[in-house]
Amino acid sequence: MLLLVVLVTATISGVFGMAGGLMLMGALTLAMPVSAAMVTHGAVQFVSNGWRAVLHRQHINWRIIVMYGAGSAIAAAILLLVTYEPTKAWVFLLLGIVPGLAWIPKGRFNLDAAKPSHAIACGLTVTGLNVVAGVSGPLLDVFFVRTALTRHQIVATKAATQAFSHTVKMVFYGAPLLGLANTGIPAWWFFAIAAPLAMIGAWLGGKVLDKMSDVNFLKWTKWIVTAIGVAYLTQAAMMFLQP
Repeated sequence: MLLLVVLVTATISGVFGMAGGLMLMGALTLAMPVSAAMVTHGAVQFVSNGWRAVLHRQHINWRIIVMYGAGSAIAAAILLLVTYEPTKAWVFLLLGIVPGLAWIPKGRFNLDAAKPSHAIACGLTVTGLNVVAGVSGPLLDVFFVRTALTRHQIVATKAATQAFSHTVKMVFYGAPLLGLANTGIPAWWFFAIAAPLAMIGAWLGGKVLDKMSDVNFLKWTKWIVTAIGVAYLTQAAMMFLQP
């Protein structure tokens, strides 16, 4: 079932750039311990985002990538100083809250990932949120909404930036698991199958993206992540209310 979810969510991410990762994080959190879910999500999303970036590499804005990477490195250095072990209920609560960022009145902000200082801030905050909540797509979108990029450039550049964030997340949650007999992380064959499925999903999503307009692309992204967020808030409430 999780392998099927990998394919479906990778396809969705290939179209909208972030909704798929949000869905996958929830499914993995239900199926395994939080740390294992974070590592597994990071590995699958690294492949999905990385391959999506490769498929659309001609559209990547490399200046943004370099500055984002600097911010991501700063976030990684800060995270080395802290210990964070959320429960499943808290993960679902955060997963439910994060989509709310999609409704921020972006016209009031002057954030633009094309500006070097903003790209660094993007890498710092998005990577931090990705480690804390497991996902950070809606926050990443805040930095891209004012850029003069096409939908292909947005998806390609965001995919490349997320590769940094997911790497930091894998290291943060995976390092404490080293040497443990039972980590809860799926067997190697799961990742061997999940990797090509994520790549296929990224390719399928790209085909759908080619047929969408920029207006519909932005419109549907906001509503899809909001619906997912409401579902996660409901799940979190049920968990917190359990005796």
